[in-house]
Amino acid sequence: MEFKGAMGGLYRITEWISRIAFSNVLWTICSIPFLFFIFMKFIMLATGQGGVSEQVTLNWALAITAPFTVFPATSALFTVVRKWVMGNTDISTFKTFFKGYKENYLKSMLGGLIYTVLFFVMYFDVTIYMTRMPDFKIVGILMLVLMIVVMVSMFNFFSVVVHYQMTFKQVMSNSILLTIARPIRVFTTLVAGVLLAYIGLKYPALYLVCIPSLIAMVAFFNFYATYSKLQLQAEQKKQREEEEREAEQSDETEDSGTLSEKIDASKESPDEERPRP
Repeated sequence: MEFKGAMGGLYRITEWISRIAFSNVLWTICSIPFLFFIFMKFIMLATGQGGVSEQVTLNWALAITAPFTVFPATSALFTVVRKWVMGNTDISTFKTFFKGYKENYLKSMLGGLIYTVLFFVMYFDVTIYMTRMPDFKIVGILMLVLMIVVMVSMFNFFSVVVHYQMTFKQVMSNSILLTIARPIRVFTTLVAGVLLAYIGLKYPALYLVCIPSLIAMVAFFNFYATYSKLQLQAEQKKQREEEEREAEQSDETEDSGTLSEKIDASKESPDEERPRP
């Protein structure tokens, strides 16, 4: 039964809320080990408990669990929002989520290992340059900017993983190229992600309800807009090449026809002066 008018609008709103919330719950469940250590870290920072060794231990725990939990869960979440952004909303969120989780687990895990190492190295460099080497603060700032770019390329990584059938090497290279080639889209994704994360910090319960799903929707929306534009440009280029090829073929046909006419005309003029043999 399809509702119309105000009831129809209210029904669609509640339907979208339930979709987003359910996909977010699935992501949370699959990311429980990583989220547990995040929660413990926040508790220690808020209460001032735990020394340096405890913080280091938690950092190692986060680094170890992230590639095997939160990265595959996020790729599964992107599998669901990809369907939504492309207009296919009548899907089973549960089946689509775990199908994407299973199909993309290996690539997501490998990508998670690489991104985790990159973040760890860059975070260490930024901390050293900004706190212990004041004469090289500019290097720390550059490393911080690079870390932000890598973070945004991570969103493109998930989008490429769920949208294309590529090798892992192609996925990584295309993620970086898309990040560099479309800076406006990158900036939009970054601003939206920061804004949603800030709202989540103000109201932490939203992280369990909608924040990760909304960030994934914004990220894939920007990726899909870039993909559609690149695809349109490729089709236009292909069409221009076909038109140029057809024009060249027609010119060749006209030239051959003109040459045939000249040959026929020479055969019909026996009195024309010709060179001696």
